[in-house]
Amino acid sequence: MALPLTQPKKGAPAPGAAQPPQGSPLKDEAHPPQVDGFKVKGRLVKGKLKDLATVLRSISFLELAPEKDVLNVIYVESRDIDKNPYLFSIVKLKEDELEVMYTIPSEISPKKRRVDVIRYLLNILSLIESSYSVDNKTIYQLIETSIKELAGSVTMDYNKLYTSYDSLKKEVDDFKKKVDRLTEQNQALTSQNYELKSQNDDYKLRLQQLEGLSDEALKGKLQEWVAEHSGTINITEFAKLNKVSDARIEEMLNKLVSEGYLEVVQ
Repeated sequence: MALPLTQPKKGAPAPGAAQPPQGSPLKDEAHPPQVDGFKVKGRLVKGKLKDLATVLRSISFLELAPEKDVLNVIYVESRDIDKNPYLFSIVKLKEDELEVMYTIPSEISPKKRRVDVIRYLLNILSLIESSYSVDNKTIYQLIETSIKELAGSVTMDYNKLYTSYDSLKKEVDDFKKKVDRLTEQNQALTSQNYELKSQNDDYKLRLQQLEGLSDEALKGKLQEWVAEHSGTINITEFAKLNKVSDARIEEMLNKLVSEGYLEVVQ
């Protein structure tokens, strides 16, 4: 007996993705850097200040601003968002004195900044040593004091810093090992997924081949079955034996009935 077919219900469409909240980031205002400086006794031993300018112009990153009795040597290391000098130093060369002024941003230690500026000053002095001399005693004392202050602040927290660094290094190493392990697992899963997909494609092909009976061939098998089973048919059993879906069997039975090859007995 032919059984009525039922149509599967279509699922509802998936809901749309929610819109992410919108917002504008806050703009941090930069804090102006502090200003510090120092003076050293100096002496112009040969030529004039403008002669020093000729020598220093060979350094591309230096800016020179001559004034009356003063040669300003400007080194701008960075600028703010408005292109104004932010991290910079000015060496004022006079005939009897040398003055240094420099900025200290909040993100740089004042002690370290002073050491960097002194190191830069020594480079400048090495370029003009044949024409300009400074009081070496004052320079040595300035260097000694600055290095002592810097070393003291660094040594005090060195153990804590090293401990933190060592702990962080171990964490980084552990994370690297974990990433390597996960990468290997991902590669293995990718390979396994490829193999499963290939098997699934093979199974689909085999299923299509098994279900590849033409409508006429399937009608013939159904008629043979009904004839051999006293006019009855067990759809589930027939489908299992012939590797055909229940829905297709029901469809072919209805066609056989409508075409007059089979008759439904009440």
